[in-house]
Amino acid sequence: MAEERVERRLAAILCADVVGYSRLMGADEEGTLAALKAHRRELIDPLIAQHQGRMVKTTGDGILIEYASVVDAVRCAVVVQQGMEDRNAQVPEGRRIAFRIGINLGDIIVDEGDIFGDGVNVAARLEALAKPGEIYVSGSVREQIGEKLPIGFTDMGEHSVKNIARPIHVYRVEQRGEAAAAHTAEEDDMLALPDRPSIAVLPFQNMSGDAEQDYFVDGMVEDIITGLSRVKWLFVIARNSSFVYKGKAIDVKQVGHELGVRYLLEGSVRKAGNRVRITGQLIEAETGRHIWAERYDRDLTDIFAVQDELTMNVVGVIEPSLRQAEIERVKRKRPDNLDAYDLVLRAMPHAYLAMPAEAAIALPFLAKALDLDPNYALAHGLAAFAHEIIFVRGGQHEENHRAALRHAQAAIANGRDDAMALSFGGFVIGIVGHDRRAALQAFEAALALSSSCAFAYGHGAVIIAFGGDAERAIEWGERALRLSPVDPFNFGPYFAIALGHIQLGRDEAAAEAARKTFQANPTWSYAHMLLAATSVKLGRAEEAQAAARRVLELQPDYTISGMCAAVPIVPILAAPLTEALRAAGLPDKSAITPPSS
Repeated sequence: MAEERVERRLAAILCADVVGYSRLMGADEEGTLAALKAHRRELIDPLIAQHQGRMVKTTGDGILIEYASVVDAVRCAVVVQQGMEDRNAQVPEGRRIAFRIGINLGDIIVDEGDIFGDGVNVAARLEALAKPGEIYVSGSVREQIGEKLPIGFTDMGEHSVKNIARPIHVYRVEQRGEAAAAHTAEEDDMLALPDRPSIAVLPFQNMSGDAEQDYFVDGMVEDIITGLSRVKWLFVIARNSSFVYKGKAIDVKQVGHELGVRYLLEGSVRKAGNRVRITGQLIEAETGRHIWAERYDRDLTDIFAVQDELTMNVVGVIEPSLRQAEIERVKRKRPDNLDAYDLVLRAMPHAYLAMPAEAAIALPFLAKALDLDPNYALAHGLAAFAHEIIFVRGGQHEENHRAALRHAQAAIANGRDDAMALSFGGFVIGIVGHDRRAALQAFEAALALSSSCAFAYGHGAVIIAFGGDAERAIEWGERALRLSPVDPFNFGPYFAIALGHIQLGRDEAAAEAARKTFQANPTWSYAHMLLAATSVKLGRAEEAQAAARRVLELQPDYTISGMCAAVPIVPILAAPLTEALRAAGLPDKSAITPPSS
């Protein structure tokens, strides 16, 4: 009988495990499991996919991943550890989940999807040597990385480890390797960072081998610069300054100092036949930390249409990525050293959850910001949104109604050049003031400033859905999601899409959008309200009742009629929604008459 052929290949292998997993589980089994699942879902798994990794298997506390590229493996590990550091910043030390990671480049055996062999064993031994939050790599990995990534390596010498015949040469990855460089007199002359987030878009590399494609590459970069320049809270370096680096090998930290920016966007374009591949990555210049990376593949049926589409996509996704990076940065600042911009960033995560208790936490930050800068449009917009949350889902108190409208009007008045402030102001005018026309005028003004403003499309979709224009609500919601697929506010457009499908009688599509609304914000009572309604329509009584109970846990004073009175929902949508919510078991008391605006 012929011997069965063994499949072998060269691969980069990443092993990771949770430090002190047994201790964490012993202290809080359910909390640890929930936190680990959240880290996997929100950070680790998306990064693995983004860096072209293949999840081979998981154990309770461990992960084994295979990469075709050692650069992708190390880059992914660095971004994961940086992300975990950020996510742990506000977690008590005894409850933090930390990973240690080992990476090896070696020959592996593949059998039914699993991998075996010396290459895997070495990676596992490296992981065991690593300390919490650290990455250890083998000599083969160190040699292949060279200077391809903005990281450093510390030589840890040779180690003899269990079940490996030869010593392993071990290197520790230094995520901020360049920070150890000696301070020079030249650095004293570098530009100071501006008082708001700053970015330079560097010329993208033309990887096509065709100099005639430079016009396409440069044109797209110029459009991205123009698009980002419309984002009020960003300081964007002009094209003439960033294009001096065209065709040069760059050091991201050096360029950041020379241009006086905190973030750099770099990328490449590869054209082959009638296909084009665009890659982009957003980097924190000082640390080399990767904030965002993505790849886009398109057919070049209309080169200018592709250029416009890619520009809009890149601009749309960079804004929320930068915003989240800034929020994480400000969390690390001392509370007594916060300016108005920092205070707004501190308030954002609480307002984003769209529930009264969290909105109440956001308001003092916003009040301090407005004390420092009374005309700060975005602070007014967020304050309006926070008061709207408390009014609609926290008891419909008159003082919140008045404050929401007052701040919304101030956001629109002071935010003529701030698309996000206009979006918040328009949303609150539409919800609390029941003035759809004024709301839509604010959204149109926001989109005139920045055509890639996902905030305007997402907030506008909700107002349009409540107004009964189902098809347009779905269109605006889908456009918001396409522009900003990773935005923490995406529960808004999903909510609008679900309402549109409910009105049109598309029960399966409504249920799918409701599920995505819940996934985007599991603590939002209206997400569970949608799950209750759509489950009824699909005949899932138990699921509907469970969702209804969760609504009342999150919002004990919820009533169907109270909701319909508080928000500007038209009868053509209110009727099917109310019928389904009653069937789910949610209470329907007498409406609380909202104050007139």
